[in-house]
Amino acid sequence: MNVVRNSSIQVLAPVSDDDKEWLRSLWITEWGGEDMVARGKRYVLQDVDAVIAWADGVRVGAATYRIGEHDGELTSLNSVAASQGIGSRLIAEVEEKIKQSGLHRICVITTNDNMDALRFYQRRGYRISAVYLGFVDEARKQKPTIPHVGYYDIPIRDEIELEKIL
Repeated sequence: MNVVRNSSIQVLAPVSDDDKEWLRSLWITEWGGEDMVARGKRYVLQDVDAVIAWADGVRVGAATYRIGEHDGELTSLNSVAASQGIGSRLIAEVEEKIKQSGLHRICVITTNDNMDALRFYQRRGYRISAVYLGFVDEARKQKPTIPHVGYYDIPIRDEIELEKIL
């Protein structure tokens, strides 16, 4: 894929059945199914909001989120290529949608092995707000497809919550 510049990325809500099927396939490929478990809660794709990043008419990433009573939560973020501005553009759009809903806090959960995500979020103003020891071990009881070993051959055991005040 050619280099994507942040300014050439459009972020839009999914509108067609093709968009929804692409998101479903993305979740299955990247998250091991149409659901995910974080902090003991199960999130199903059709129950979260989504935005899709486009570059030159091609889908290049997506983010899903939920707007709660007191805060928003980024539930997934995927990009087809790193370091091209796709994730940054997606997260900015989700933050804006959460602000427009009248909320001022967004959180995201990642796992203890995901050093790249920890770097990505902290560089964008997120701070570690909680560590949930053993929560991934518990989540496997609901979703056995969660791998035991992740990035950099680190055992996946814990969830790390990051937050940003908007």
